Amino acid sequence: MLSRFIQSVKDNQSEIILVLGVVLISLFSFSMGYIVAKFQERQPIQIETNDKPIESLDSKANNE
Repeated sequence: MLSRFIQSVKDNQSEIILVLGVVLISLFSFSMGYIVAKFQERQPIQIETNDKPIESLDSKANNE
């Protein structure tokens, strides 16, 4: 059982290394993007209000 596993790993060594390389590069890229986004300066969101009263549709229809 163990010898079959070792043999299959030896037979597929290049594919295993390729998959591990892709996974490691993906994890590294994600972590770098996450770190950069954490320290990036951003303006806080400001909510502006409008102090004008809202006209109803009925009052607009009556004025026309």
